[in-house]
Order: sequence, then structure tokens, then C-alpha cells
Amino acid sequence: MRRLLNLPFLVILMALAGLAMLVPAFHALILRDYAVARGFFYSGFIVMMLVGMIAIATLNFRSRNAARSHLSALAGAYLVLPLVLALPLTQLRLEIGYGDAWFEMLSSFTTTGATLFDPQSLPLSLHLWRALVGWLGGFFVVTMAVAVLAPMNLGGAEVATSNGAGRGVGRGATGVSQIAKIADPSQRIIRYAGMFFPVYGGLTMLLWLGLILAGDPALIALCHAMATLSTSGISPVAGLQSSASGLAGEVLIFIFLLTALTRRSLPGAVLTTQGVPIWQDPELRLGLMIVATGTFALFFCHWIGLAPAVTTQPLRALWGGAFVVLSYLTTTGFDTSSGDWAMAWAGLKSPGLVLMGLAIMGGGVATTAGGVKLLRIYALARHGERELERLIHPHSVGGSGQPARNMRNAGAYVAWVFFMLFGLSITVFTAALTLTGMAFEPALIFVVSCLTTTGPLAENLPDVYLLYRDLNGFAQSILGAAMVVGRLETLALLALFAPDNWRR
Repeated sequence: MRRLLNLPFLVILMALAGLAMLVPAFHALILRDYAVARGFFYSGFIVMMLVGMIAIATLNFRSRNAARSHLSALAGAYLVLPLVLALPLTQLRLEIGYGDAWFEMLSSFTTTGATLFDPQSLPLSLHLWRALVGWLGGFFVVTMAVAVLAPMNLGGAEVATSNGAGRGVGRGATGVSQIAKIADPSQRIIRYAGMFFPVYGGLTMLLWLGLILAGDPALIALCHAMATLSTSGISPVAGLQSSASGLAGEVLIFIFLLTALTRRSLPGAVLTTQGVPIWQDPELRLGLMIVATGTFALFFCHWIGLAPAVTTQPLRALWGGAFVVLSYLTTTGFDTSSGDWAMAWAGLKSPGLVLMGLAIMGGGVATTAGGVKLLRIYALARHGERELERLIHPHSVGGSGQPARNMRNAGAYVAWVFFMLFGLSITVFTAALTLTGMAFEPALIFVVSCLTTTGPLAENLPDVYLLYRDLNGFAQSILGAAMVVGRLETLALLALFAPDNWRR
């Protein structure tokens, strides 16, 4: 077993992808959908055979730089695994090309949730496969964020651990003591995977049972539970509007979406603030403040100029606003049936620009959410607060201890660099997408949806009718690259290709 764990990390991931194909194969076998079962089983068998040959060839391979090797494997996973995961889709006679299958699996694995298919046209086992790939992709993101990115001072950890103008980013964090106790990245991955999986899987099972009790069929409840914990937003019935659980299911999903606001939802992912109680966690407090502010902003947007006589519709509109704000802030992209109540009550739709802004903010560091991340937003806010204070009291000294001062200075500096890189990425990908003949506004919406890993955003925006299935192959390739950049983050890509890391 130890020799198997010494294989290149990407080879191990490919083997796990082949084993995962057996899950929808057995599901299709139980449903007596033998064509689908054969497609998944044969694909899994082919992958395992290929992995076996690669494993024999690379059994004695050892990297000179283990940290950079795992960072390369993290990037390689988003380049290679979608090609492997797409293999079953080409065996199911769905009348799609391999490029479409690749885009679908890349979208699922990056927890983006953008789909090329009409949910009614897919077999149930394929819906399970899409949700399972998204769920595993979410677990992969969380594990690698803590085991690989955080020790290298990446993935948002650089905001709390930087003690200079960006010094140490991509080279190692000096403040992440409990991670640095295990020097080998492979051992860190095994440790944190074993620590996270019971909690990650247990929360998914708990939400699954809750949705079943709320009235959803078992498969739909499972897909929605996996989509919630992974923030992929993948649904076999085109969203929560068509689910049978109704308001009770939305309340359950709302509660579990809160886990994407803070890394404290998983044990061992606290990183640098072990002694701070969860109710004082800056990400959670900022996230809840954004949810409250965004909810009342949407509510009063609908309230203006109206004098409703019925009190139930405004309450449903208030709930719908809260759910939508949290859903898009965590980059899940679930819509709510209460949005119809808001339209019936007020005659107005939620402004799409607000939803795009929420998705860009994103959720917590070391969670499955995408976007800029709340810790970076918090660092910039504290820096701005301190600068305003210095304008009023030029000789004042900032308090709250050395960690807070580092976050307001070096942390805010790195956060601003990342924010500028994120904005530059939006500009570059939007410009590239317009070269395919697409208008500027649809191109911007598609890019923001993919770069923030909030795939349903493009299809759920009011007054905009956009479908991923209408894109050509070139546009799909551009958006696929945006998904990878949004999931990996630009700082990690820069660290991967930095000359210093190549020489080390």
C-alpha cells in the first residue's frame, strides 16, 4: 500500500476517477438501464487498465521538489481528469462530441455547474455522475487548499500569513504552524483527506436525509445535497424551483450553505486563527453581514412604490432574497421558487448586477466556494478603515495586535494584487470571447459565471436568455480555461511558473 501511495499524485487521482465510475454503473444496473451501466463500467475498466500501465512506468519516479510537484499535479488535475471523466459520456449515445463531454466534466469537477444539457434529456445515472464529479471536485479543492496551497502561502492563506509586501507568496507560509509540522506534501494530503472526508461526507448524508424527509425523491435529494456541500449547483431537475421539498428543502439547503462562508466548517482547516471563537471569525461575520445587507437591498428594491395588502407575499420575497444572496455569495447558483413570489408581489426581478457582484466576492478561504474570497475582502475593508482613521488622526497607532496589523498592511497589499489579477482575468477572457463574435454583455456574463465557478449565474440572470449549449467549440475552450483559472487562482498559477520555483 505504501508503494502505491508513492505513485505520482496525478496517477492516483486517475485511478480514483476510474473507481468512481462504478457508482453510476451500479446505479444504472439497479435501474436495469443496461446500456448506461455498460458505458460506465467499460469506461472505468479502460481507465483502470491505462492507470495500471502508467503506474508501472512511474513506480520509481521521485520529484526533486515535492511542493512544486504537488502544485503541478493540482494544475494537471484540471487539465487531465476532465478528459478521463468525460469518457463515459461518449459511450452513452447522447449525440455529443468529446469536446462537449470535456466541457461538461470540467464544469462539474471545478464545481462550476454549467451544463450543456436539458435535464429532461439525460438518464438518471448520468445526473448522479455529474453531481458525484462535482462533489468529489469540492472535496479535492478543500483538501488541496489546506494541504498544498496554504503551506505555500497561497489560496487565501497569504492574506493572514504575509509579513511583508507580498514576500513569501508561493514559497511558504511562516505562520501556518500546524500544517508545517508535516513536511511531506503527500503525508499532508493523506492526513487532511482522512480528517475532512468523514465530516464532508457526513454533512452530505445529513442533508440528503433531511431533503428526503422534506419530500424530495432519493436521487434528487442526493444530487442537491452533493451540489450544496460542493457549491456546484448541479441539479437533475433544473434547480430548486422544480423540486418537491419546497420551502422546507430551501431552509435546509440555506443552513448547509453557511458552511461555505468559513473554513471552520471542517476540522483542521482553521489555518492561522486557532484561538479565535467561530462567532468572531471575520469571514463568517462579513459573510452574514453581506447576506443581511443584500437581502434587505433586494427587498426594498421590490418594496419601492408598492403598498401591498397581503403580508405573506412580502415575507416570501424577503426569504427569497436571503436565499438567493447566500446562494450566489457561496457561488452555488441555486435559485428559489420564492423569487416568483417576489415578482408576483412587486412585479420586479432581482437586479443581475447584484448577483454578479455577490459571485465575484465569493465565499470563505479553504472552502468549496470560488470568487475573490471573503478574507481578501475583509483585509481590504480593514485597510480602508485604517486609512480613513489616519486621515482623521494622522498620529494614531493601529491596534488589535501584530496579526491584525499584518493583515491591514501586507495582507491587504496581497489581496489588492489578487483583486487586480482577478479583474485583469475578466478583461482578458471577455475580450477573447468577443473574438468569437459574441456581444460584450453576454461575453462578460459568461466569463464572470465561469471565473467565479457560478455556472448557473449565466442562465438565471433576469432579462438575459443565455444557454451554454449555444456556444461553439472555441467559446467553450475559452470558458473552460476561465473555469480552471478561477478554481486554481492566478497567484497559484504565477507561483507555478515563477522562475525561482523552477530552480528550487
